Amino acid sequence: MKLRRTRTEESLVDITSLIDVVFLLLIFFMVSTTFNRESQIDIDLPQASGKQLEAKKFHVEIGIDAQGRYFINQQAVVNTDIETLKRALRKVVGDHKNPQLIISSDRKTPYQAVVTAMDAARQVGLTRLTFATKKQKEH
Repeated sequence: MKLRRTRTEESLVDITSLIDVVFLLLIFFMVSTTFNRESQIDIDLPQASGKQLEAKKFHVEIGIDAQGRYFINQQAVVNTDIETLKRALRKVVGDHKNPQLIISSDRKTPYQAVVTAMDAARQVGLTRLTFATKKQKEH
C-alpha cells in the first residue's frame, strides 16, 4: 500500500478588508468620543483680573453679604423680599436716567440672592449691570 502525500494548498486569508474596517472603527471612535476638559482658570469668583472700570458720576451699588442681606449704597434694606428691594432701588435711582448698577457680593453669598438682585434691577429698569470683584493677586 503506497501512501501518497497530498499536497495541501495553503489557504490565504486576505486581510485587506479587515484592516479597512478596523481603521474605519478607529476613526469613528476618535471622532465620536468626548474628552473631559478641565478648566485652567481659578474659579475664585470675587477676584478677577482686568482693567478697572471708570465709574460714572452717579451709580447704584447693591451689596450682598454672606447671609443674603441687601445693602443699597451702604444702607441696609429692611428685608430680603424682592418687592422691598425694588422699592429701595426706585427710591435711590429717582430721576436719574439708566445709572450704572454695581453688584458687590461676598464670595459665600447664596446664588439666589444675586439672582434676586439682578431680577429686581431688571424690573426697575436698570440695564447697565457690573459685578464688583477684587483684583486677583499675581503669583
